[in-house]
Amino acid sequence: MKLFKSVLVAASLALSLGTFSTSAVACEDGRTCVPFSDAVKMIDGHINMAIEAIDKEHDTATILLHIKQAKDLSKEINENDKVDIARGRANGLLKKAKSAVRKGEMAAGDDVLRAARAKFASLARLRN
Repeated sequence: MKLFKSVLVAASLALSLGTFSTSAVACEDGRTCVPFSDAVKMIDGHINMAIEAIDKEHDTATILLHIKQAKDLSKEINENDKVDIARGRANGLLKKAKSAVRKGEMAAGDDVLRAARAKFASLARLRN
């Protein structure tokens, strides 16, 4: 009887762990699930649009929207520890740019966005 209980508990544990797969629900609603290279290209596009909006003196809301979209897309980049650390540093630059734009310091925001664009472009080197 004791052996039967142990087998039953082990079997039910194995079945419960096997039925729930995190990879099956990884791309649920609200997630974009894009490949690494596409995510970097889309982030670069949003940063470029933010820089162009600064150059054309668009309203602050437009610039902040592109910065937010770039930051949200950066969450899709998850390769290894080196890439994750560099992505965090690039996100820090996006945060600085957002702060500068909110303060009305467009020139500083432009410079920081250009640095962030370079950081995101360099992530491909760290993949291997």
